[in-house]
This record gives sequence, C-alpha cells and structure tokens, in this order.
Amino acid sequence: MGTIAEEIFSRKIGRPVEAGEMVVCDVDYIMSHDSTTPLAIEALNKMGKPIFDPNKLVIHLDHFYPAPTINGAILHQRINKFVVENQIKNFFKQGVCHQVTIEKGFVYPGGIVVGADSHTCTYGALGCFGTGMGSTDIAVSYATGKNWFLVPKTIRFELYGSFPKRVYAKDLILHLVSKVGAGGATYMACEFGGELVDRMSISERITLANMAVEMGGKAGLIKSDKKTEEFLKDRVKLKWEHIAPKNPKYEKVIEVDVSKLTPLVAYPHRVDQVKPIEEVEGTPIDCFFLGTCTNGRLDDLKIAAEIIKGKKIPPDRRFVVTPASNEILEAAEREGILKIFRDAGAVVCNPGCSLCIGRHQGVLAPGEKALTSMNRNFIGRMGSPEAEIYLASPATVAISAVNGAITDPRRAK
Repeated sequence: MGTIAEEIFSRKIGRPVEAGEMVVCDVDYIMSHDSTTPLAIEALNKMGKPIFDPNKLVIHLDHFYPAPTINGAILHQRINKFVVENQIKNFFKQGVCHQVTIEKGFVYPGGIVVGADSHTCTYGALGCFGTGMGSTDIAVSYATGKNWFLVPKTIRFELYGSFPKRVYAKDLILHLVSKVGAGGATYMACEFGGELVDRMSISERITLANMAVEMGGKAGLIKSDKKTEEFLKDRVKLKWEHIAPKNPKYEKVIEVDVSKLTPLVAYPHRVDQVKPIEEVEGTPIDCFFLGTCTNGRLDDLKIAAEIIKGKKIPPDRRFVVTPASNEILEAAEREGILKIFRDAGAVVCNPGCSLCIGRHQGVLAPGEKALTSMNRNFIGRMGSPEAEIYLASPATVAISAVNGAITDPRRAK
C-alpha cells in the first residue's frame, strides 16, 4: 500500500516496501543507445561476465544515426558486432530510444525498465518505473538481470482545470520545473495525477513524465487507466495489471490549476528559468527545432502544422522538424503533415535525437539562438557553447518560426 513507486517495487519483490528502503530486484528490460552502449559493453567486458538474458536488452541507434563522423561510425560498428555476437533481437534504428521502446511494447504498468539515459523516466507515463542509470550499472543488469534501487520518496502533482487556448502539456511541465527547481525533486519520484491528467492523452502524459528528471526526479509516474490499456493493447503481448497509488504518503503535494497558465518559455541556460512568453516575445531566433522524445509525436506535429500551413519560414532562418520515430513519420506523411512543413521551407529529418544532442542535422554556430520543443537548454546542447537555447511548446515553436522571432502562439490564426 503506497505511492505508485512503492506499489511497483512491492509487486516486484513480493512484500510491502516503503520509500527509503534499499532493494535489489529483477528488471524487465535494459535500454541503452549509441552514446551509452559502448561504455556498458566495456564495463561488461571488464567484469568478464556473459549477458544474463539477451532478450532483456533493448538497444537503439538514435543519438547520431546515420553516423555523421568516423568516430560515430566506429561506435556503431562496435555496437553492431556486440548485437550479432550476443544474438540480441531487440535492436532498433527507428527513432528516439524512448519513443521506440514504448512503441515496441517494452513498457507497461508495473514494469521496471532501467536505461542508460536520464530521460528513461519517460516510461512512467504508462505506469512503468523507468529510471536512468550510468553505463556501469547498466552492465551489471546485462550480467545479472537485476539492479539495486533506493525506493524513492514521492512528490505528488495534483493537476486540475482545463488548458487555456494555445497552452499545452509542455507549458505545464515547464511551470512545474520552475516551481520545484532544477534539483527540487532530486532522487524522488514525481507522481502526476488529478482530473487533468485523467483527461490527458498518452502523448501529453509522456511529455510530463519525460521532464521529471529536469527537476531531479528519479522517475515520473502516472497511474494506468483505460487510455493506457487502449494504447498498449496491440503493443504489449504479456499480461500486465493496472497500477495506481493506494493510501499513499507523499513527501509533498503540489496543486496546480492549469486554467491560470499562459504560454511559457525556458530561457538560457537552465530549464527552471521560465518566463511568461510576453517577457521574451520578439527575441530574434536563428534556428527553430520541433521534435525529440518530449514533443516529437504526431499530435505535436499536427499542432505545429495547423499553425504553419500556408505560411513561409523567412529565408534567413531555418526550421528543422524531426519526428520521434518511424511510426510517427509514416503517419505524418500519410496525413500530409510533412508536406505542410516542407512547403513552408522546413527541413524534415529522419527520426532520431537530431539537434537535441548537438551532433548533426543543423547544429548551432557561435552567437546563434534556437527555439525548440526539446527538454534541455544547457550550454553547448545544440552545438556551439556560445549559442543560446530557448524551450517552448510545439505551437510556440511553429508560430515563432514563421515570424523569425519568439511569438505568442495565441496570435496564431
């Protein structure tokens, strides 16, 4: 009986557990990508241990795929060799690791997935305890199928009301991060609930869970429901049970009425530095980027396309659109969404992390400014350390791309 985090660990271990306990338990899947898998392979080799179960490994090429450099190609070569030698079936080159891991059915309520990426917390949108770990810890899971966990305390975000016009889940999570602070939820689970979350789509819930780590959260968790069930019915083959808090004791409860929110922007160089859009409107922007595991899904692309349709990007600006996965890209192509972007002068890239990792597909030059739907605006994140990065919703990115400067999305017609 407890928070979602406590419920998940209690089920896994077979006895009640409470926040603060140190436990060792089985993990369902172990995720890594092209930036982190080579380090995990190296750690595994140093241990001299074989892989416990190749079917538990989920490996992606997404951060710099196809390889833009010789060094990147060498890393991909090393990963390919590891995959073949160990007969790893769950190997993907279809988009951002977190989106594809969800789409392929490795994430479900009550599960535990460890990932060599800080945004593994994304999986909590489906009631799964997903958490990021270093590559050495991931290698331990490769070898044992288990890992250690300090069962986290939980901050509950009780969310209610209805979003005003042109205000979205991205604005909400930026507001929450600014309210709690970049380290305000360190090693805690961030549990999102309330009547607003009950009404949210799975995509919107993913946006919330994805950015739990930006306030220090170990996981971002949302109870499963009929929407979860519907989303997973053709993706997850094994049986799973719904997960929800039961008589929980929270470290803190934060209530937010979203009907009072306005469009927000996080300005350089911290995610918790958030301002109402009125305070930064008119800031000239060189590069606009729509995509990532935070906001690169079909509904995000639709929102932006609706705003940009029939308009043009200024010739001295660039707009990069990167769907989060092949599944999303194909759906957007079928619905004519990508044509709208191309007609406006945007560049549509192959699915993956793209500009969010700052290695390819249009990195920033010194002195340039970017407005993006991604989750981090740290120095050097998109290229030059002398560039500046602003974070906002897909709607804000789209209308701003048309005007060449940060623009209030409520002005969009």
